[in-house]
Amino acid sequence: MIYNQPGSKLFIRILLLAAEIFTVSYFILNKQYLLSALAFTLTAYQCYNLYAFLKKAQAEVTQFVESIHYRDFSRHFDVRHAPSELQGLRQGFNEINSAFKVISIEKETQYQYLQKILELVDTGILSYEIETGNIVWMNESLKRLLKIPFLKTIQSLDKRDAALCSVIVNLKPGENLISDIHIERNTLKILLAATAFQTEGKKYKLIAFQNVNEALDEAESKAWQKLLRVMTHEIMNSVAPISSLADTLKNRLQHSTELIDDESGTLEDLSLGMETIKRRSEGLLKFAQTYRNLNMITAPNLQKFYVKDLFKTQQRLMLPTLDQKNIELDIILKDQELQIEADINLIEQVLINLLLNAMEAVKEVKEPKIVLTASQLQNNHIVIKVVDNGSGIEDEVLDKIFIPFFSTKKSGSGIGLSLCKQIMMLHKGNINVQSIKGEGTAFIMQF
Repeated sequence: MIYNQPGSKLFIRILLLAAEIFTVSYFILNKQYLLSALAFTLTAYQCYNLYAFLKKAQAEVTQFVESIHYRDFSRHFDVRHAPSELQGLRQGFNEINSAFKVISIEKETQYQYLQKILELVDTGILSYEIETGNIVWMNESLKRLLKIPFLKTIQSLDKRDAALCSVIVNLKPGENLISDIHIERNTLKILLAATAFQTEGKKYKLIAFQNVNEALDEAESKAWQKLLRVMTHEIMNSVAPISSLADTLKNRLQHSTELIDDESGTLEDLSLGMETIKRRSEGLLKFAQTYRNLNMITAPNLQKFYVKDLFKTQQRLMLPTLDQKNIELDIILKDQELQIEADINLIEQVLINLLLNAMEAVKEVKEPKIVLTASQLQNNHIVIKVVDNGSGIEDEVLDKIFIPFFSTKKSGSGIGLSLCKQIMMLHKGNINVQSIKGEGTAFIMQF
């Protein structure tokens, strides 16, 4: 190659210098001082020329090393105007720089590509140095999940969620763990996975955060549906004959009263007992039939509609009851063109249930108020909120209110909120609750 030529030229120069030194020595030994002086002058010039060449080569190498050190691979060494003995060297430097430039571009492209992929995935990712706790990188998904714009150290997470910080720090590489995170009075289930790596003598831990709240909710909902299906089937099969038998016995008992002298009132007591059994059996059948409705909704009829129309319908429907109970209803909708793609009949059913619950919650408040709002988040999700200034919900009850059969009302069936949750899950959305005792409650529907 071209940049191998300086080596051969240098070898020739060294041979010439050795020959000149031999010549000077020969002239001196033969006492030819004039010729030896001329030969010595030529040798000195040759030494200076060799020194200048090596100094230039050293300067070129220094510049090349400097460009490599600062990763200035765009630097170009002028070959055309360089001395002939340095042209090959500069050409070699340019080729090395070009190779490094290509590698650097490929590396930067791969980094940008990987970064974009990690930004697009729904999984939150966090990397920090184990020794110092300094955060190296966190993606947008994690920022949205934790609702934080930035973290400097892993210890700073302790101020926001001490339990989560402790779990992350103690999570060993290769382990998976389901943990809770607490965000704006909401609790989410997340799957944590950890791995570790080492580079440049420093150890790092990489944590993946996967939101499994919806998956667990779906699994829980399916489990409840199976239980309800079996339960209602067994209740109806078992209770229906009891109701029928009680009715038959009651009729026979009525016919027997004419033939039997019942001065003690035993037959009347038996008749009353049969009537009670029949009535309670029919009530239990109706109860089972009501819960059967939880399994009847299979697929929503999706269509686009304006949220303002949905709110107007709710306002007209609830206005008589609101006026009667002297409850103020505020509707806040900044974007009048906001639309949702959903089954409007099912969503109306959810809102009716939430509004009725809110009315019940504010009945003991001096200035009862319910606020109905809708907005679109930055991630294009649409949120509808039903907020009341009622007495609030106890913390120990919050985790149970969406469970079938559970109710805090004396006359409640425990079906309303369970049905609301199932409807929202059918829409690939979710519903959650935030409540402060003595201040009020907010039910949040997210599409």
